[in-house]
Amino acid sequence: MANLKEVRSRISSVTSTQQITKAMKMVAAAKLKRATNAIVQLRPYANKLRDILAQVSASVEGNDSPYTQDRIPTKVLVIVLTSNRGLAGAFNANAIKTANSLIFGKYAEQHARGNLSIIAIGKRGHDFFQKRGFNVIGNYNELYSDLNFLNVSQVTEYAMQEFKAGNIDRVEVVYNEFRNAAVQVLTTEQLLPLVPQDKPETEVTAETDYIIEPSKERIIEELIPKAIKTQLYKAVLDSNASEHGARMTAMDKATENAGELLKALKLSYNQARQAAITTELTEIVSGAAALSNG
Repeated sequence: MANLKEVRSRISSVTSTQQITKAMKMVAAAKLKRATNAIVQLRPYANKLRDILAQVSASVEGNDSPYTQDRIPTKVLVIVLTSNRGLAGAFNANAIKTANSLIFGKYAEQHARGNLSIIAIGKRGHDFFQKRGFNVIGNYNELYSDLNFLNVSQVTEYAMQEFKAGNIDRVEVVYNEFRNAAVQVLTTEQLLPLVPQDKPETEVTAETDYIIEPSKERIIEELIPKAIKTQLYKAVLDSNASEHGARMTAMDKATENAGELLKALKLSYNQARQAAITTELTEIVSGAAALSNG
């Protein structure tokens, strides 16, 4: 009977866990809808801004913006985007793993000399790198609580100021690019210096004759900082949507696994109960037979 009690206890525990994972899946699905709308609305703007900047920059000779100066990357800043909470499958682990590969691969020399800094947006990444002695700058764990362009721009402005002052030669961003609820693509992008992004050969864009006021040089001066801020904001929105998608997928899988475990436990419980009843019946029959013989 002790075995039956243990199985009943496990069935109750797994049932409670299943209810929790099902609720978390529903919450993640609701948040994913809002996060998806945000990134879907931003992407056309970000792409168009990039196209305008590329076309206008191509028609201006001697573009000497401080944010496009390609220097030898002696000092590097890596911005890693993770989440504040877990229970999202391998979402955080994959982002941290990709950042580590970048640090110990491409920028191993800078890291060995102590010339590599990290800005971790998200508690999981922040705690990971801080505990391992990396030079972690600031604490932006609360950024997701009020996610908007102005708040994210604080991070970008810091990176731009340091780059412009010559304290940083290269800024890279590591994040999960959102494709759909089940697919997040680990992406590494160079934020600074700003480089034109090549379009696929199959993508053909007609040249647009823009009417520019007051001048091309002034427009580029305004567009470049805007494009850099938009690029990081887009990465944060991508990461935010990817987090909710990964959590929804993980909780859905956990709910299914709990269901499978419940089936196995109930089968085990029924078998144990049947064995106990059979044993009791056998004992009764044996006792009756013994009395009869006596």
